[in-house]
Amino acid sequence: MRLNRYLALCGVASRRRSEDIIRSGRVKVGNVTVTDPARDVSEEDQVSVDGNLVCFQKSVYLVMNKPKGYVCAVEDRFYPTVIGLVPPDLRAKRIYPVGRLDRQSEGLLVLTNDGDFCNSLIHPSAGYQKTYEVLLDRPLTEEELSYWRKGVPIDGRVVSPVSLRVMDKKPAGRWVSIVLQEGLKREIRLMASYFSLSVNVLFRRKVGRMELRKLKSGEYCVVELQRLWRLIRQGGSV
Repeated sequence: MRLNRYLALCGVASRRRSEDIIRSGRVKVGNVTVTDPARDVSEEDQVSVDGNLVCFQKSVYLVMNKPKGYVCAVEDRFYPTVIGLVPPDLRAKRIYPVGRLDRQSEGLLVLTNDGDFCNSLIHPSAGYQKTYEVLLDRPLTEEELSYWRKGVPIDGRVVSPVSLRVMDKKPAGRWVSIVLQEGLKREIRLMASYFSLSVNVLFRRKVGRMELRKLKSGEYCVVELQRLWRLIRQGGSV
């Protein structure tokens, strides 16, 4: 198979990102540096990235209810990571979080070692929306609600949610449901701060049409790829 596909199946990165890694001279097949992503390799070849051998991994897909206080990273010097919530046999498959929830955020998170799946899910052109439930430190006014729906400036551009509504949930007026298309870093917290609002709780409820209902905080389940895509595209709860 092509070298860039091999690296993706080893969990190194997506095929597109693997092409960049190969062209930068970071990959060897045997003792030879290879810069052509189309180079054919087999499972018997010894392939290394930055001097570290990589091996063909069976793709695995997890859905997790991320708890508050954990970072979406494979390793971190200061805080516990979501990878630490899964057993060693799954960690050995080089899984990583798809997209990010910041340390203080909670809710639905997908983890995998399949770079192509990761790219298919998070690339803006894929169009998979994400739904969040947010507890603010005070109720929104009607004026603020209207303004927020139209979009607020973040880093020199106007950013608006796909939808924003006040939820019928106590404390009244402080819980809002926000649907995002793009998902910039800390987007909800930045939009809230524009109105001098603080976010007390930020919970991701949906990825696409897949909805978090059953998993308790810190729990995860392993899902087959076909079922995972069906949940994301057609709906269902985990």
